[in-house]
Amino acid sequence: MIPTPSLRTGGQILVDALKIHGVDHAFCVPGESFLPALDALHAARDSIRTVVCRQEGAAAHMAEAYGKLTGKPGVCLVTRGPGATNASIGVHTASQDSTPMVLLVGQVGTGLLERQAWQEIDVRAMFGSLAKWATQVDHLERLPEMMNRAFQTAVSGRPGPVVVGLPEDVLYQHLDVADTRPFVPVQPQPGTEDMERLRGLIERSRRPLLVLGGGGWSADACDDMRAFAQAFQLPVGTAFRRQDLFDNTHPNYAGDIGVGVADTLAQRVRQADLVIAVGARLGETTTAGYTLLGVPDMEARFVHVHPAIDELGKVYRPDLAINAGMAAFAAAASRLAPPADPVWSDWTRSANADYLATLAPPAMPGTLNLGEVVRHLRERLPADAIVTNGAGNYTGWIHRFFQYPGFRTQLAPASGVMGYGTPAACAAALLHPDRTVVCFAGDGCFLMNSQELATARQYGLRVVFIVVNNGMYGSIRMHQEIHYPGRVFGTSLENPDFPALAAAYGIEGHLVERTADFAACFERALAAPHGALIELRIDPEAITPRTTLSALRRKSEQGR
Repeated sequence: MIPTPSLRTGGQILVDALKIHGVDHAFCVPGESFLPALDALHAARDSIRTVVCRQEGAAAHMAEAYGKLTGKPGVCLVTRGPGATNASIGVHTASQDSTPMVLLVGQVGTGLLERQAWQEIDVRAMFGSLAKWATQVDHLERLPEMMNRAFQTAVSGRPGPVVVGLPEDVLYQHLDVADTRPFVPVQPQPGTEDMERLRGLIERSRRPLLVLGGGGWSADACDDMRAFAQAFQLPVGTAFRRQDLFDNTHPNYAGDIGVGVADTLAQRVRQADLVIAVGARLGETTTAGYTLLGVPDMEARFVHVHPAIDELGKVYRPDLAINAGMAAFAAAASRLAPPADPVWSDWTRSANADYLATLAPPAMPGTLNLGEVVRHLRERLPADAIVTNGAGNYTGWIHRFFQYPGFRTQLAPASGVMGYGTPAACAAALLHPDRTVVCFAGDGCFLMNSQELATARQYGLRVVFIVVNNGMYGSIRMHQEIHYPGRVFGTSLENPDFPALAAAYGIEGHLVERTADFAACFERALAAPHGALIELRIDPEAITPRTTLSALRRKSEQGR
């Protein structure tokens, strides 16, 4: 323990703990329940940048995006009751996306607990099924200990969110208490025997497939995996919204295995005689509802590498289970000696050829082709640009036609949450003001957190927000046409003038209705001093890159 020189408030002890654990950004919506912590953050403003957001869900998603970008726990502070319930959406995303995060919740005083005091919630009960650990600090002397455990838990094994309740009176109390030293993350290591068995399985295969996904990655780990895949000439697929774990322009890249997976890649997954999943859970989205691979036994031999031991064998029975962190496994894999002449090299080349064939955008109803817009960005953006998005059918064009060249050029929620792209872009621009940040959002997706344009303007964040407007909740409308053709209900949207909305926040706004007009407009947006918003008006008929609403309706009606 580190001795402290004098009495401190609970708020000061908390913020001192944040500094010890390397926190340099804190995202919040202020609340009277944690005023001592806010005061301590004021005193620590030279070392911790406090970013004040407009809604707690957005603040939590900024913290989650920070965790993705840095590998360190993103920190978010919110008040009790409505603040905590709003922030729970970010906790859910951090859980599903395996992102380290610490949510600090101001709580009613300890003398008022369990009386349903004003805005009181039970932090442990509410977040117990969402977070890796949910707790409450009822005794100030334990605050350093519990903060150390919070950070340790968030980053160790499978990364994830931790929620800590902070009663108001505990934060106001004064105490002379020692601080802890910085947390030490713990990751399991692969054994030598594990790696030799892996090498043997690869050598005996004819149609291997490497699938990368999950959390806990770093740039170095991605480099090591690229070296491993290259040495062994393995085709590489990426799990849903984890496309930036492997250079999409690499000759070993086979494509992303997610929503709207290419038919050729889906067939290749089924044909593989060895599947090596590293970090990926192989959940519902990556496996097309658990149909791509047999449950619990695959026809292929299956190697599963994951940092959480309870994920190994949870759904799929592995032939080889390796409990290891991404960095440790990738480093060990990069040192394996490859076979002299892999018999599957043609298999790998054809996988990449199939992927490259999917990059040409097809024709699309209307005057604006979203695929061509994405292709232009693919060719125009610098290699270190960060592209964010939330959820909705518009993301199908981004995932299909953009190529992510390296680690953390993609910020997208595997949880499938709407409203993520805008706060994630704000976090990216805060951390990397020297990089180009582009946010894609559907009209419904954007309006879930459009208020964070105020945050972007306040902190001088230069983001290009691209709002894809088709006047509806497109994903739900698609499913309506599949299951209830022609019975449109509850999915139409009356939208604001998006460029005018941006202008109201002091951000340049543009409207593009034709493909040919996009390139010049995007150049103006890049040059805008305070960022810009571009509204893309697309034909509602264009529901996915592969089909239209009318085609879906006809197919559904014919099947009845």
